[in-house]
Amino acid sequence: MKIWKAAESVKTWKVDVLNAVVVLALGVVGTYGRLSDSGLAERPLDTPGLALIVVSSLALALRRVTPVPVGAVTVGCAVAYYAARYPGVFAVVPALVAIYTAAVLGRRRLAIALAAALAVGISVPVALAEHDPEPGGLTLLSGWLAAAVVAGELSRNRRAYVREVERRAAEAERTREEEALRRAGEERLWIAQELHDSLTHAISVVNVQASVALQTFEHRPELAREALSAIRESGREAMDELRATLGVLRQAEPDGPEAGLARLPRLVDRAESAGLPVRTVVVGTRRELPPEVDRAAYRIVQEAFTNVLRHAGAASITLTTEYRPGMIVLGVEDDGESRAGETGNGMGLIGMRERAVAVGGSFSAGPRPRGGFAVRAELPTDLRAEPPTDLRAEPPVGRS
Repeated sequence: MKIWKAAESVKTWKVDVLNAVVVLALGVVGTYGRLSDSGLAERPLDTPGLALIVVSSLALALRRVTPVPVGAVTVGCAVAYYAARYPGVFAVVPALVAIYTAAVLGRRRLAIALAAALAVGISVPVALAEHDPEPGGLTLLSGWLAAAVVAGELSRNRRAYVREVERRAAEAERTREEEALRRAGEERLWIAQELHDSLTHAISVVNVQASVALQTFEHRPELAREALSAIRESGREAMDELRATLGVLRQAEPDGPEAGLARLPRLVDRAESAGLPVRTVVVGTRRELPPEVDRAAYRIVQEAFTNVLRHAGAASITLTTEYRPGMIVLGVEDDGESRAGETGNGMGLIGMRERAVAVGGSFSAGPRPRGGFAVRAELPTDLRAEPPTDLRAEPPVGRS
């Protein structure tokens, strides 16, 4: 950054030097060529007069670095030049450039002060002239001064506008990049949650049913066949959910059914086929839920069932679905015990909490006082309104 600023400063200084040389050439050629007339009685240009033109012109090389000294030098040289009755109007050009530069740099008071000093300084020899000045020449000085100040202000405002537009464009580009990264992160999280919920549940059911089939294969083949049928059903369900997830990723209509509370009976059937008695309680009147809330509710219940299968051993489940005004409350309780030595990485509880919070709800989980484990989620059903202030996510503890 410092190197870039230094290079930019050198480039600006070179431009100012070039401008100073151009103004000097214009002043010398214009004055010696008699291309203009001051309107006053004039004397021939001599060495002191030429020195005034040279000094005021070359001072412009530092006009942006030291605008106050440059303004004083150029105005002083112009006043001294016309006080000595030297010819032409080109000697005033460096002072006009210095006034314009002060206005561009935002030094409005300096620009006005320099313009006033130049106008007063030149008005003295004009007032003391033996004859009235001819039209043109220095009689137009007031217009030139006003034009220099106004042009400097307009240029400053335009440059500020362009800088602001560029800044906003850069900010918008940065915001777009951050938004794209945020959306990509959210989509990765969504994919991970979908795959975790569907595959973990299916694999847990398959694991339990496979154990049943192995234990009953020789003595009770009918139970083994039922377990294998349940394995096949679980595999088909997992394939349907994977197909639905991949369909969403391809921006196509999913082939399988959408995850929602309408699929709870099938989830309960699978749990019971794996040896988990399920008691279902519905409080309130069933009603249609927003798709994102419906999906989150189903996934939370599915993951809670999966945790019971993996960690609770022999247990029964009580599934409570309570429809409240503006809210649905889900509860999954079991009366089992965690298996000795079996631990989880906690991703299941974290995923359930993330799903609840994502729709503006809350989630809590932990051991029950008299044994077993309880999961509770409160999800708002009106996503257009602000979620209730008491819906704060509580950190889950216990199983994964």
